[in-house]
Amino acid sequence: MNLILMGLPGAGKGTQAEKIIDTYHIPHISTGDMFRAAIAEGTELGLEAKRYMDEGQLVPDEVTTGIVKERLAKADCDRGFLLDGFPRTMAQAEALNQIMAELNKKIDAVINIEVDPSVIVDRLSGRFICKECGATYHKLYNRPKVEGTCDRCGGHEFYQREDDKPETVKNRLAVNIESSKPILEFYAKEGVLHNVDGDRDIDDVFADVKTIIETSAR
Repeated sequence: MNLILMGLPGAGKGTQAEKIIDTYHIPHISTGDMFRAAIAEGTELGLEAKRYMDEGQLVPDEVTTGIVKERLAKADCDRGFLLDGFPRTMAQAEALNQIMAELNKKIDAVINIEVDPSVIVDRLSGRFICKECGATYHKLYNRPKVEGTCDRCGGHEFYQREDDKPETVKNRLAVNIESSKPILEFYAKEGVLHNVDGDRDIDDVFADVKTIIETSAR
């Protein structure tokens, strides 16, 4: 089964990815992993990607899709794969279709974990950190045992990272929603998009994911 996993940051994609690969024993392929492997192997495309990354530039789509094609052609993908973090653009989605055709494969299912953005803001912006020792807490899931006092060092000063502040999180989600919309529409037209309600217990979400995978693989 050849799968793509999509969802906003904080939707629980990572947890579902772990469950999928543990259950079905297919490689979990993320863009970062592909880049690192191609660079470590010293492939022509890997070295080209490294040049852009070393200069702090985005790796062009044609280099990224070339690395994806090399990765999906490897023997461990013969039984299937889980793509995570790719495609991120319409150009990449169209290139992936071309790659699949050239490899005589097809995408069986695109699983999109849906969670209300306001819930994700609460999840992602709830983190705060002890200024003294760096212990991490969360206002919803992991509060200090004594309010205002760090469990580890007894400190009373906490701060929030810039990335975790609600406005920053909202802006990041807005960008993600905008960029993923045409890709989701593209796969809906292809008849392979499956939306899953991610605002439930992890095992309930995975039960739906399993049904989608096993139905799509028939």
